[in-house]
Parts: sequence; C-alpha cells; structure tokens
Amino acid sequence: MERALYGPGGFFVSGAGPAAHFRTSVHASPVFSACLLRLLLDLDRALGHPPRLDVVDVGAGRGELLRALLVGVSGEPARSGRSGLIPPRAGSPETLTATAAARPSPSGLGSLSAGPSPDAPVPLADRVRLTAVEKAPRPEDLPAEIDWLDEIPDGITGLLLATEWLDNVPLDLAVDTPEGWRYLLVDPTTGEESVGDLVDAADADWLDRWWPLTGSDGAGLTGSGFRAARPAEGSSLTARSRSGRPEPPTGARAEIGRTRDKAWADAVQRIEKGCALAVDYGHLRDGRPVDGTLTGYRDGRQVPPVPDGSCDVTAHVAMDSVAAAGERVAGCAYTLITQREGLRALGADGGRPPLSLAAQDPAGYVRALAAASAVAELTDPAGLGGHWWLLQPVGVSVAPVMPGGDPRACPG
Repeated sequence: MERALYGPGGFFVSGAGPAAHFRTSVHASPVFSACLLRLLLDLDRALGHPPRLDVVDVGAGRGELLRALLVGVSGEPARSGRSGLIPPRAGSPETLTATAAARPSPSGLGSLSAGPSPDAPVPLADRVRLTAVEKAPRPEDLPAEIDWLDEIPDGITGLLLATEWLDNVPLDLAVDTPEGWRYLLVDPTTGEESVGDLVDAADADWLDRWWPLTGSDGAGLTGSGFRAARPAEGSSLTARSRSGRPEPPTGARAEIGRTRDKAWADAVQRIEKGCALAVDYGHLRDGRPVDGTLTGYRDGRQVPPVPDGSCDVTAHVAMDSVAAAGERVAGCAYTLITQREGLRALGADGGRPPLSLAAQDPAGYVRALAAASAVAELTDPAGLGGHWWLLQPVGVSVAPVMPGGDPRACPG
C-alpha cells in the first residue's frame, strides 16, 4: 500500500492528482473553505493574533484547499475570476454562491472577509503562512505564497488540516481465523488475497482494544458492509458499494489502525500551539464494519483495491483510536463530531432562501438556492456528510469554536 500510493510512480505522486479521480468536500463547494476560514479566524483570536499564523494542509493534493484559503485571506479574486470565498466585487454571483448558505456562526463571526479583527493589530493576510505537505512534486501553477514540503514542519502555531489524509495512511489488514487474527496478504498485480502469519503482539494488542469481534455492549460488529465513501469526481457516486475484488478469505476482517494513530500523534506533536483538524470517513469501536472498508478509486469510478499504483487504495479511519492517540500527545481533550455539526457550528446551515426573494431578486434566489444545495451535498450522511471531524487543540481552548469543546483551557 505504501509503494502503491507514495512510491515512485505511486498514485498520489504521479498523474493529475486526486481531484481527477474522486470528489472531496474541498472540491464540492467553496462553502467548505469558507467555513474553515471562519475556524481559522476564531483560532487566530484565541491565540491572541500571533505575528505568524500557520496553516498546514497535510495530504494537500495539488493545493486546492490552500489556494482557496489564500484567496480568502487576501481578498483577491482567483485567476479564474471565481474566488470561492471572497468575490472580486460586492454583489457578484460569487458573493451569494459562497456566502448565502453560510450564516453568522454561533462563535460570533460575521463576514467571510479575513480583514483584521477589532483587536488584531495586523491583518491576517500579513501574518498567515500557508504550507502544503504532499509527496508529489510542487505544481507549476501553485501561487508563490504557498510553501510546499514533503514532511510536516515543526513548531506550528495555528491550524493543521488533514482532509481525507488519514484514510490513505497505509495500514495492514487482518482476517479472523480459528487460530486468531492473521495478516491478510494481497498479490500486488492481481489483487488476489490470501491468509498469512498470525499478527504480532503490538497489532494483537491494538485489535483487542480497538477492533474487538464484539462491541462492548455485546452487540457485535456491524455486518451490513455499507461503505459511505468519497464521491467520484464528475459522477453521482456517494456511497461505497462492494469493490468487486476477488473472493476473499472467509472470516471477519479488520484494518489495523496503529499506523494512523502514529501518523496523527506525530502531526499533533508538530503543533506548538493551536489546533489540528482531521476530516475523514470513519467508524467507532462499537460499530466496526465486519468486512472492513478497503476499496479503490480510479477516474471517477470505484474499482478493486489492487495496490499496483494505478488507483487510490483507501480504508475508513478508526476515529476513536486516532483521537485517543492525539489526546495523549496534546494533553488536551478532543472534539469528535459529524461534518454536519461542524459546518453548522461555523455558519453553514443550508437553509433554503425565502420564496419572497424569488419575486424580489430572481437571479439572487437561484444563486442562494444553489448555495443551499451545495451545503446539502456537504452534509449528506450518505456522502460527504458521512465525514467525522476530529478537532484536537494544543495549548488553547476551542470551546467558542466548536460544539462539545472542553471549556477549560489546555495546558501550554
């Protein structure tokens, strides 16, 4: 999986990038970026408007999210003429499309403009530093204001973003046998599966704690096999179906999340003060899918997860295990909510515009209706709304920012 995704010629290293193969919240609507800008503004305020505010996007694709945030903090239109966040002029179609479904948030934020807060001595545009972390080469058309690294930097003060990154952190799979959990092996050219050795002690301990064969309430693992997935780009696909892989060995299977736990803990550890936000498909201990979630994507279609470098190979994230790993490093309580809850907390309610607007401003009504539809896609539980949002603070309280946050300030 490591070679197939990140090795020479791997899926994420070569080619046009993930956006050519599947659709994420970043690609779906500028409302998503607008809400993250609001989160950044709240975090900046909580940090006391530091002289440098970092925004680090891990698994940045080709920099789509940071391009949008750059437009947001600068107030300049994108090269295409459509900013996605801040329009080139007030009242333009972009204004209503990006903001009509984003109401003032409970945290008190109003305008999407990233100008200085009343108590901020220096505008955000003069302090923000945007960094993309990705194994692929730097895109030629990436704005110079965005740094491009292949590893997460140290000493972050600000916001670390991981949008559909953890589901592509390579992991091992295991299958339940009469002798216990054994590794699931795969032929990297055909995708044919077979059973290998018993899992080692560290993986056995993780499975015992985080992927039991029965839930703590005795209800057992979920057996539907339903796989809510990233939508394919340019298609209406919103949920994972069976992958069409060769007939697998019998027995429940598990996706061993120790590598994801380590990757998230390492990312959180790079933050000096601020927050890390992971947005991903996942599941919790008492609802693990009995046959796992491994699948593949290529050219907007779901395909068998053959690890030959030609397709995305992805599996949902054990969100509670990852969250616990980050909390141990940060020493702060985390917040784990749905994407629907997160977007609504940041002002995107997706409400339909009043019918009276149709008579007063028909074009504005159509734009506002389109914006509401975009939010509906972002919050649809059968698609992008199936994401979890994991917010891990480091040395700062996030209670004003997101619902369910611990109101106590974390230790610095």
